Amino acid sequence: MSNTNSNNVTRHTLDNGMIVLLKEVHSAPIISWWVRYRIGSRNERTGQTGISHWVEHMMFKGTPDFPASMLDRAIDREGGSWNAHTGPDHTAYFEVMPADRIDLALRLEADRMVNALFEAEEVASERTVIISERQGMENQPMFWLGEELQAAAFRVHGYHHEIIGDMADLLTMTRDDLYGHYQNYYAPNNAIAIAVGDFDSDEMLARINELYGAIPAADTPELFVRAEPEQMGERRVTVERPGNTPFLQVGFRIPDATHDDWFTLNVMDAVLNGASGPGGSVGNKTSRLYKALVETEVAASVDGGVSATLDPYLYAITVTVRDGHTLEEAEAALNAELDRIRDEDITEAELNKAKKQSRALFAYGNERVSSQAYWLGFAEHIGDHQWMEHYMERIEAATVADVRAVAERYLRSQNRVTGWLVPTGMGEGDDMEGYEDGDE
Repeated sequence: MSNTNSNNVTRHTLDNGMIVLLKEVHSAPIISWWVRYRIGSRNERTGQTGISHWVEHMMFKGTPDFPASMLDRAIDREGGSWNAHTGPDHTAYFEVMPADRIDLALRLEADRMVNALFEAEEVASERTVIISERQGMENQPMFWLGEELQAAAFRVHGYHHEIIGDMADLLTMTRDDLYGHYQNYYAPNNAIAIAVGDFDSDEMLARINELYGAIPAADTPELFVRAEPEQMGERRVTVERPGNTPFLQVGFRIPDATHDDWFTLNVMDAVLNGASGPGGSVGNKTSRLYKALVETEVAASVDGGVSATLDPYLYAITVTVRDGHTLEEAEAALNAELDRIRDEDITEAELNKAKKQSRALFAYGNERVSSQAYWLGFAEHIGDHQWMEHYMERIEAATVADVRAVAERYLRSQNRVTGWLVPTGMGEGDDMEGYEDGDE
């Protein structure tokens, strides 16, 4: 077992290859425990889209030692909470427990790393649940536009498809497909474990090694990843759906979260949309796009953001067009503002405001032990857990000239995918229940 120390975070590698990050935070008697697997929707082949998310569901169906019927009750009885999520780049499981009850979470995750059951009747039952989940998403008009825009932006890379998967694959995947995915990727040498909270690091590490150290490493899993070729010109998609509200979405190809430009793009987005980052987002009523589109009543809302991803992804902006205005108007107004930030320097006041908002969000995002644990795991996954330690340093380094440079580099029509959702009104028999304008 090897160890390294960086500020107040210690990094350990168990003999079976599992990475362990420990950060003591003694402000409250709670601990957040995460196990993050290096497998997500970006690694799914055609025919198995959505498999990572489906396996996540199956992990809550129990093991011989922890039957599904007792799991929720056991966590509740100890005063804790638990959940999981699947992303493009990872699948993660986590518990937040009183500090003196954390052992249940440690034992639970170690057990289901190797002993999840995947019973046939549970697979069949969960197929219905996940298909219903996809159908629920399809009741939201922006889901259709987002799916089409993402598919147009990524023709080769696994970011092409939604995390939930394609309906054709959800209907045909088998229990053996799911269990094979679990066996291939749920191994200690494909996992990052993170504990943040009120504990002694030496004691915590000893217990983790006791529970996880004997789990054998698997053959190094081969991750399915295909590099997306360079985009050679603007791409456009149009979706026609029942409803009355037009939506506009644009996406620009941008680098992954380790690239220096990624941090400067966050500053640019704070000027355009209001800051976002590890702490969430702030209101955007003083941002450029709000003033240009919402205050002029061309749009009912506008928002955007820079996603933190392992591979190059998209800077996306979404506009809900106000009644009485057109998609052409909204696109012209949006493009005018994007041209302005590309062709002119922002002011020092705008730059300072963007950094101030980012600092506030970063501080807020580090208040909760769960947020700290999530971002430590993300940073380790993309290469170095110190990414979080240097996050604000790299934001603060951005200059007015840097913002202009990234705007010129990425906000080009040749690098853009533009999507329109054209509403067709309420047809006979159309059921619009569940539609929420602006919800993605």
